[in-house]
Amino acid sequence: MRILRIDETRAGQRIDNFLLRECKGVPKSHIYKAIRGGQVRVNKGRISSDYRLQDGDMVRIPPLRLPEPEQPRHVPAAAFPVVFEDEHLLVIDKPAGVAVHGGSGVSFGVIEQLRAARPEEPFLELAHRLDRDTSGLLIIAKRRAALVGLHDMFREIRARKFYWALVQGDWVNDRQHIRFPLLRWLTESGERRVKVDPAGKAAHTIITMQRRFGRFSLVQAELKTGRTHQIRVHLAHSGFPIVGDDKYGDDAIRDQFARQGFKRMFLHSGRLEFDHPVTGQPLVLEAALPAACQSLLNRLEK
Repeated sequence: MRILRIDETRAGQRIDNFLLRECKGVPKSHIYKAIRGGQVRVNKGRISSDYRLQDGDMVRIPPLRLPEPEQPRHVPAAAFPVVFEDEHLLVIDKPAGVAVHGGSGVSFGVIEQLRAARPEEPFLELAHRLDRDTSGLLIIAKRRAALVGLHDMFREIRARKFYWALVQGDWVNDRQHIRFPLLRWLTESGERRVKVDPAGKAAHTIITMQRRFGRFSLVQAELKTGRTHQIRVHLAHSGFPIVGDDKYGDDAIRDQFARQGFKRMFLHSGRLEFDHPVTGQPLVLEAALPAACQSLLNRLEK
């Protein structure tokens, strides 16, 4: 049995989510049963699973039965290029090909590697997501207050997020609004996909022309909503799939560029504009195009 004191870094978190992270490996059913049965106590009193922890709370965690032991999972520590950091936030430049978190066949991702590299940090949580094959700016909260503020900011669309994409085709308009509703679905193999569907959720992307390369165009995409695969599906449905996109792109084009050494999707989160969720300081953060993307543009230019 353990008794833990809650500090400000954990205040505001639901007791069930706190226990799931604190008691790694314990099945969810065991944790909820312990809460319902009164074995988990806060300040010596019973609580429900949606109770939000307060600074100074004393949490009693009873002995919980673990499943059969497995080989411990090794998460290699990794450092990523830091674009901005203070006591509340960490913003990194994520490389393509690295998932932001473990799951769906991925043993670990950026967040697990950061936690392994920074054991002194009591709180590191993703503030938003990037697809595995998308590179660029990724925000990690170092305090719960920052995480809550960032979630509110993204939900209320008070942040501006800009991506750069190389698409197949000669983009026509200098600036174009795309508003196709998006619906998530699963393939027969269980793979997550998104499609344009009237029954889907509203989605809004602003595309701005950057450079033309004949059969290809470099565009800037500003997200006004944050749907899964939004930029990829909006561009593909418009007839301009992203180069290297293995879900919604052109397989022949992807293979062509792969033979030339470009083996990723050309989608990069290059600019973020938002007010710091704690201090209110206006932030404009940028991450340059990765070398592989810039090299490809140079070849197309020639």
